[in-house]
Amino acid sequence: MARDTGAQCKQCRREGLKLFLKGERCLTDKCGIERRNYPPGEHGRGRARQSEYRVQLREKQKARRYYGVLERQFRTYYQHASRQAGVTGENLLRLLESRFDNVLVRLGFASSRRQARQMIRHGHWVINGRRVDIPSYQVRADDVITLKAGSKADQVIRDATELVSVVPAWLQADHDGLTAKVLRQPERDEIAAPVQEQLIVELYSK
Repeated sequence: MARDTGAQCKQCRREGLKLFLKGERCLTDKCGIERRNYPPGEHGRGRARQSEYRVQLREKQKARRYYGVLERQFRTYYQHASRQAGVTGENLLRLLESRFDNVLVRLGFASSRRQARQMIRHGHWVINGRRVDIPSYQVRADDVITLKAGSKADQVIRDATELVSVVPAWLQADHDGLTAKVLRQPERDEIAAPVQEQLIVELYSK
């Protein structure tokens, strides 16, 4: 499985905002943004020349890093979104939001997408009675998500549930029983990603 192994705090600093890539650590004073609120590198504190292309590129990179997908994966999502009916930008965010690893974070069953991917790859989760070990799996309406019987990740997941305050309206979670249900596809105003999707569409439309 291809994955990004780069320093996560540097990614947040590069985009200039918290992407919550490290879960609980991002809520403490150890967060990279809290300690050094400027881009990484020798010229991090210099003045960057702004341009339309730069703004669009940074928005795409922000979205890609927020959801933890690689460049080729992200382009594939965009191509799928552009072929669907409706607004391309909203379709793109809906596809990314419906990834299994992201859904676990939204439910509060994982503190970060990286932790969610690890648990999925290790076979700790079941969807509709069948084990799913693909982090990019697209959840659908009426999917029932449960923890695999006998899983040793029980305590890690319960610790993660303490960090979430609100579960999105398109999902239903039982934090005591560690089960959940996908009620429907998310609407744009229910997607909390700090992304201006129209800039991404403009970038790929060139």
